[in-house]
Amino acid sequence: MPFDFQTFLDPDQLVLIAGPCVIESEEHVHRMADAISAIALAEDFPYVFKASFDKANRTSLKGFRGPGLEDGLKILAGLRDRDYSIVTDIHEPAQAAAAAEVADILQIPAFLCRQTDLLMEAGRTGRIVNIKKGQFVAPHDIRHAADKVASTGNSQVVLTERGSSFGYNNLVVDMRGLRIMADAGWPVVFDATHSVQLPSGGGTSSGGQPQFIEPLASAAVAVGVSGIFVEVHDNPEQALSDGPNALRLDLLAAFLRKLRRIDEARRGD
Repeated sequence: MPFDFQTFLDPDQLVLIAGPCVIESEEHVHRMADAISAIALAEDFPYVFKASFDKANRTSLKGFRGPGLEDGLKILAGLRDRDYSIVTDIHEPAQAAAAAEVADILQIPAFLCRQTDLLMEAGRTGRIVNIKKGQFVAPHDIRHAADKVASTGNSQVVLTERGSSFGYNNLVVDMRGLRIMADAGWPVVFDATHSVQLPSGGGTSSGGQPQFIEPLASAAVAVGVSGIFVEVHDNPEQALSDGPNALRLDLLAAFLRKLRRIDEARRGD
């Protein structure tokens, strides 16, 4: 059964979107999905598995991009056949229909959030569309991207904050933006791992400051969001993409428990 968009609108739920940055192998995808799902279930978080079949915006030409559209979607289809909900990126309008056959949520990468043809083709699939707010886009402007999707008749749109450019190789999160984005009428997710990324900070790759994942996620939940996006890896040091800003798998359970307590306090439970 496809992931229900109404789950994002439930004030008593925090949706968890989590998984490795990129599909590294079929075995790794299934192992990570099983491990994260077990933790999410234990901590009472509705869960959507995230992994990209292609990372088309690597810093360097030598960066690992993933298995590609055809092989990547076959791997993700294996998770779908096991009743996992799935989100994956698309980079071109022509990828939308194929990805929608496998994924519950089509994700628009931050660098592409103003690409009208991409947004509208994603909307036409009828799937939930998660738009990452570009590092260069003001919180009050990202609603225009959502409006493009909605113009297709598809109002299942989610907006995700992932930090704004702050000088060279750095990002900052303006927590006011979460409220501003939500005021546009769409559910908002906070990307706790890309927000601590240091874009191209490693020279030929991006760096990261994972020690700030928890405090930023805590602040976002305190402000009020519909979900948390977090890239999770069992061995970030060996990850093929975005390892420096990934959350270690063995830290996930405690991370979610803390967020749950903050969310309950915010709601007055």
